[in-house]
Amino acid sequence: MTNKIYQQLIERKRQGIKSFTLLIDPDKFNEEVCGQLLAIEAFQKVDFIFVGGSLIQGININQTIQLIKQHTTVPIVIFPGSNMHIDMSADGILFLSLISGRNPDFLIGQHIVAAPILKKSKLEILATGYMLVEGGKQTTASYMSNTTPLPYDKPEVAACTAMAGEMLGLKLIYADTGSGAEKAVSNKMVNMISKSVDIPLLVGGGIKSAVQAIEILESGADVIVIGNAIESNPQLLPEVAEKIKNLNEKKLNK
Repeated sequence: MTNKIYQQLIERKRQGIKSFTLLIDPDKFNEEVCGQLLAIEAFQKVDFIFVGGSLIQGININQTIQLIKQHTTVPIVIFPGSNMHIDMSADGILFLSLISGRNPDFLIGQHIVAAPILKKSKLEILATGYMLVEGGKQTTASYMSNTTPLPYDKPEVAACTAMAGEMLGLKLIYADTGSGAEKAVSNKMVNMISKSVDIPLLVGGGIKSAVQAIEILESGADVIVIGNAIESNPQLLPEVAEKIKNLNEKKLNK
């Protein structure tokens, strides 16, 4: 097992370089969708690809990963909703501990079942403190995990939760309003979390525009994760990629 993905995240954070992650839902991905993404030059410019979700109805994780790997060398990381969402053909997996909730099954229970399988795999295990944030309506993630999201207007609670996750030894913090959320994590909350921890901060859910994505990154996020918005508007992919490229160039040229 290597730590290539984690070391890449750490090095990019050290340099102040922001990352763009595309989240792909296996239930909505096929050769036609893949072809549409390939037609967009920016598909090759994302930094990471997450595959997964809170509820996967089919058995398409392996097919999705194999199809993506035919066309890109971008690291593919599983974003699991349960211990069933494991595939050895990926490059890594977010080992998510739902630190915003109080459901022991998603704090440690699912992990115990998955651990012996992952131990024997070559997947890079990315220990991640996952924080669900209220995003305007109940999402699949909050429903399936049977947990209450962190209050949208309580950034101090999110910051303290992230601090606790870092102190417990988690390597990443992922703040997410969930798939289909009406709102993204607020810039104020992102800023407060980023100032409270030294580990990479990922932010996803409810990001619907390139401007919004940049604001979140400038507020302190190291990685933005976008899925649903690109499914409905594929042209958002090159818009976000271009703005992040410009943001990173400004940082490196200072």
